[in-house]
Amino acid sequence: MPAHFLATLPNFLAYFATAIALLAAFVAIYLYVTPYDEIALIRTNNTAAAILLSGAVLGFALPIANVIAHSDTLLDLAVWGVVAGIVQLLAWGAARVALPQLQEVIAAGRVAPATLVGALSLTVGLINAACMTY
Repeated sequence: MPAHFLATLPNFLAYFATAIALLAAFVAIYLYVTPYDEIALIRTNNTAAAILLSGAVLGFALPIANVIAHSDTLLDLAVWGVVAGIVQLLAWGAARVALPQLQEVIAAGRVAPATLVGALSLTVGLINAACMTY
């Protein structure tokens, strides 16, 4: 094995583990905050719930990936990870205001509103990631 690989492997593992922990925490908080059980809905083949949750997860992962690429410390990753999570939750809150019947339409499996909220999550994630590059 090349020496460079062995030298950088601990950093990879530390950043990867931190990112996965941040992702798991975000998903747990997101699932707790939303008024519907996305996992149960997805298990019943509810495409709308899958689109909504996928958009939120990807919208969170984009800034995390950007921070990993540009940060110097795990503390940077952790702090910006919290910021990314808050921004995603605020985006979901804005979607709830714009679509007051969101809970009912997701439970009913309506794909159009879910696609809009998923796209909003991705868009906010992209902008968030760009703003974290300094």
